[in-house]
Amino acid sequence: TPASVITPPPGLSLHDGVRDACDRILQLLLLTLQKLVYNRASPDLHGSFPPRPIPFLDALRSHVRDLCLETLRLERKRFLWQHQLLSLLAVYSAPHGATDALGYLLTLAKSPEELALATQLYAVLSSCLVDLLPATITACVSQIHAGRLPEPQIIQLLRNLAAVL
Repeated sequence: TPASVITPPPGLSLHDGVRDACDRILQLLLLTLQKLVYNRASPDLHGSFPPRPIPFLDALRSHVRDLCLETLRLERKRFLWQHQLLSLLAVYSAPHGATDALGYLLTLAKSPEELALATQLYAVLSSCLVDLLPATITACVSQIHAGRLPEPQIIQLLRNLAAVL
């Protein structure tokens, strides 16, 4: 929640009302974003118009890895809204954004608590995306074959896949 996002300068404390107000604002923003993602206009039978873009999420597409890294820090309550934002971004930018997000979490998670974020993301995404796990594994294998993952990350990915499968 924003209570963990807004930090005062050393020696000063924030009024609880400020933290509560920030929490409400952030929750309203995430709710609005959720409505935009799940209520995007879909093409008619003739496919005459594309789904309505969401510029904020379009701008975040290139930062999926960074968002995953920040979420995996499990910092205070911040990771809760970051995970929710990651889920919305993954749904919005599916199929590649979803496989990227899940792949990053599976590759970068180093503890059971961090790995739980990957399984939670999968639970959310699999309800609206078919064949997510096979597509994610295929994408991860492609990363390995292309030499884009260092050996320690390959080992961590395989450990994490063994743990969740």
